[in-house]
Amino acid sequence: MMMLHKVVDPFEQLELIEIFQRLGLSYHFEEEMKRMFDGLYNNDHCGDIWKAENLYATTLKFRLLRQHQYSVSQDVFNSFKDERGSFKACLCEDTKGMLSLYEASFILIEGENILEEAKDFSTKHLEEYISQNKDKNLAVIINHSLELPLHWRMFRLEARWFIDIYITRQDINPILLELAELDSNMVQAAHQFDLKQVSR
Repeated sequence: MMMLHKVVDPFEQLELIEIFQRLGLSYHFEEEMKRMFDGLYNNDHCGDIWKAENLYATTLKFRLLRQHQYSVSQDVFNSFKDERGSFKACLCEDTKGMLSLYEASFILIEGENILEEAKDFSTKHLEEYISQNKDKNLAVIINHSLELPLHWRMFRLEARWFIDIYITRQDINPILLELAELDSNMVQAAHQFDLKQVSR
C-alpha cells in the first residue's frame, strides 16, 4: 500500500502500524511492516535516541517492537523515573502516554521489575482518570483496556470493536476505515461459510 511507503517519520510509521494492527489489516502488509520495524530497530543500534521526553512515542515503539519479537530492554523507561527511582508524577498529565505505558507493561518477561512498576503506576492513574469522569470517549477506551489489555485480546474481535471507535476519531482516514470494514465483512463471511460446511 502506497500509504506505508509515503510515511518517512519513524513516529508516524509507528502510529500507522498501530492503526493497521488495531483495524485488523496488518496481516495484508507483513512484508512492508517488517521492513519498517527492521529500520526502526536498526536505527536504535546506530545511535538513534528513544524519545525520552515523549512517553507515548517510547511506549508505542517498545510495545510494537516487542510484539514483533525484537529484543528491546525495559531500561528505555528509566528516563521517565525521578531521582528516587519512581515514575515521575508529571507523567499522569499525559493520559494517552499513560494508556500506552499500561499496554506496554503487559509485554514483560519474568523478572522485569520496571515493567511491573509501570503496570501498577499506570493502572492507578488510569483508574483515577475514569473516576474523575473527564473525556468520555477516552474513558471508553481506557475502560476497555483496563478490563483486558490489548495484548491478551482476540485479534478479530478487537478489530471489530476498534473499527467502531475509529469512526469517532478526528484524524480518521476514510480509505483505511473502508478497507477495514470490507476486510471485516469478508472474514466474517468466510467464517460463516466454514461454519455452514462443518454443520452439514
